[in-house]
Amino acid sequence: MTLEFSFVSAPAAEADADVVVVPVFESGLPTAASASVDAASGGALRRLLESGDASAKLGQVARLFALPGVRAPRVLLLGLGEPEKLDAGRYLRAATEAGKALRIGPAKRAASYLTEVDVPGRDAHWRMRHAALAAQFHAYRYTATLKAKNGNGGASSVAFAGVPNDAALREAAAIGAGMAFARELGNLPPNICTPAYVADQARGIARDTGSSIEVLDREQMQALGMGSLLGVAQGSAHPPYLIVLRHSGGGDRRPYVIVGKGITFDSGGISIKPGAGMEEMKFDMMGGATVLGTFLAVAALKLPINLVAIVPAVENMPDGNAYRPSDIVRTMSGQTVEVINTDAEGRLILCDALTYAERFQPEALVDVATLTGACVIALGKHAHGLMSRDDDLAAELLAAGDATGDRAWRMPLWDEYQQQLESAFADMANVGGKSAGAITAACFLARYTEGQRWAHLDIAGTAWDEGRKGMATGRPVPLLVQWLLGRASA
Repeated sequence: MTLEFSFVSAPAAEADADVVVVPVFESGLPTAASASVDAASGGALRRLLESGDASAKLGQVARLFALPGVRAPRVLLLGLGEPEKLDAGRYLRAATEAGKALRIGPAKRAASYLTEVDVPGRDAHWRMRHAALAAQFHAYRYTATLKAKNGNGGASSVAFAGVPNDAALREAAAIGAGMAFARELGNLPPNICTPAYVADQARGIARDTGSSIEVLDREQMQALGMGSLLGVAQGSAHPPYLIVLRHSGGGDRRPYVIVGKGITFDSGGISIKPGAGMEEMKFDMMGGATVLGTFLAVAALKLPINLVAIVPAVENMPDGNAYRPSDIVRTMSGQTVEVINTDAEGRLILCDALTYAERFQPEALVDVATLTGACVIALGKHAHGLMSRDDDLAAELLAAGDATGDRAWRMPLWDEYQQQLESAFADMANVGGKSAGAITAACFLARYTEGQRWAHLDIAGTAWDEGRKGMATGRPVPLLVQWLLGRASA
């Protein structure tokens, strides 16, 4: 569901809405909204908090109904915790809980006063954008392969208090749409979301945004010498595609290029994965999905930059024609790779896509991939792994992550790790052994980005929530769009 955003100027007690989000501090220090509702209701909020029937602890939500003197029939009391501890992270936590609460129930028109609360180091634009984005994120529902349900409920529009800021809401809407696009691709089953389907969805982006697109098929990639990418694809009944989208908003300036791993299902190939958890490998294309979602957001915002999005869309399957451990593949760059493990396939499709990206003479080149389980062990589900030899580019991406709460953590990319990729039969092996697996995977990619301002984001831990009911997250669309917003204004 796409929410409608607007602004509300009336005090919280007088807001014309089905539900009003009213933030409260633990200490009893009133916010403007809580003071308005408390006064109108004859002290009802204060009594509920003092009695313990409602809590102001961070992230706690209490649903109140038919408060006397309050125009809205429902009030969501949103806990902010202790006022002296409120920071960007806690504000984002509160915005998340508000978004979850608005997703439930019959109220269609919401008014949120969270955006009135000051956050140290963050301006009103930031507060409004992130409150709106949190609401949009939690409005998403996956329904494509489910039996239709009646009365899902939840808000369809949210008005925000504070000084009206159209730019903040435009950014939230664009980033939210990009995340929803990426999440939907990831959540779809792999018998629907094939490489051809991803290519068709990219064509839809191009059509809807007026962008240009080129989709290379197997024969075109063979002509370019993409033996590594095609080696991964040869075990699948679904043909591979290389998707290239171009947004031209920056005149004759060099483009930013983002490359996303698009393995629509990863069985592991001949080095087949264990059965437990293999159903999650439909999410192995989330690098490609988030690159497409980022492109969609940038095009919707009409950013004055040039952007190229490249997605190698491939399925990794075992059959009689599948590539094998000990095969040697020749990459588009001319370098050869000994395949030690066919489940280390992401780097094999990315290396050819990164070589292809050179023709655009990138201002900066960033690849995004659910690349290694090692990164999940190192950083868990909270931070993307970031690796780059360019300190300035790494700093830009880290800052974008901090600004959005979509954070990354930089890991080393020292030359000493390169020796783990040595092979007696090819220029390199496709794996570097058990130790430092996330780093050696990035070292492999670094061999195809010489001379580029390049960074690698490993999103294996952050691209989806684990478990049978886990969904794609749409990360790192917020980080990438924020980075590109910064480049557009630089």
